Amino acid sequence: MIITRDLTKRFGDFTAVNRVNIKVKAGEILAILGPNGAGKTTTIRMLASILKPTSGQVVVSGYDSVSHSQEIRRLTGLLTEHHGLYTRMKAHDYLRFFGQSYGMGADQIRARAEMLLERYGLGEAVDLRLGQYSKGMRQKLALVRALLHDPSVLLLDEPTSAMDPSSAHLVRNSIDDLRRSDRAIIVCTHNLFEAEALADWIAIIRRGEIIAMDSTDQLKRRLLGNPVMELRVASALDGVLDLMPEGVRTLASGVNWIRYEVEDPGRINPIVIRTMIEAGIPIVTLAEVERSLEDLYLRVVENGRGEVVR
Repeated sequence: MIITRDLTKRFGDFTAVNRVNIKVKAGEILAILGPNGAGKTTTIRMLASILKPTSGQVVVSGYDSVSHSQEIRRLTGLLTEHHGLYTRMKAHDYLRFFGQSYGMGADQIRARAEMLLERYGLGEAVDLRLGQYSKGMRQKLALVRALLHDPSVLLLDEPTSAMDPSSAHLVRNSIDDLRRSDRAIIVCTHNLFEAEALADWIAIIRRGEIIAMDSTDQLKRRLLGNPVMELRVASALDGVLDLMPEGVRTLASGVNWIRYEVEDPGRINPIVIRTMIEAGIPIVTLAEVERSLEDLYLRVVENGRGEVVR
């Protein structure tokens, strides 16, 4: 539903986005990560047909962003980092204005607005002017605006910024539900937990270029190495190291634990367990050591390019 081909944007001599190639199918979420100034927001604005590319192409649901910009804007729900709320308005007036701009009827606007305002916990705030809303409430109202016309493509720039943990959890669950409605979703975020929880694909952008893109698990394996397992036993490790099967590379050990790297844990770990049981060594736990998206992100951004396979 979303395809870019060598998407490039220059402002004078400055290249903000350089030959970006992405594709997102219906039912998928792509998270775009990168430091401030990396080109995330510029990319989103080109995808939404707000900025015209210097070169390359954006295609959304079969429409070219330059020759069919109105169609793309009709199909797209856009949440920008800066919402541009009209603070003297109330929620229903604000949403009615945008609903009419999308060609929605009055009854349709009212029904969608009431449903979405309730879903995001804003139902009791409809009589307040938007200037009285907290930052988190304004963020949720901006998301309601993006969803009002039931778009098939969602472009979300920092969707949970300024939200309290409960509201952020609500919004993440909502985004996950929207994926199951066969939408294509792109999320730009600095929240790495959010990206890992939501995204099917991760793209890391630096200085306008995508330097790594794949699923989180595949990026971790390729750029952080093979899975690392930790075995803990109820007794001392005496003799345990000698029992480890071929294919295990010991990384560290303590009095009653060992960490090892293994290429194929599905094959090796059952052998480790069987060997410990046969040797009479009681196992407390055997689990994969979690390697965070933060570890991956920092390695890619600081050390350079990872392989782009998406």
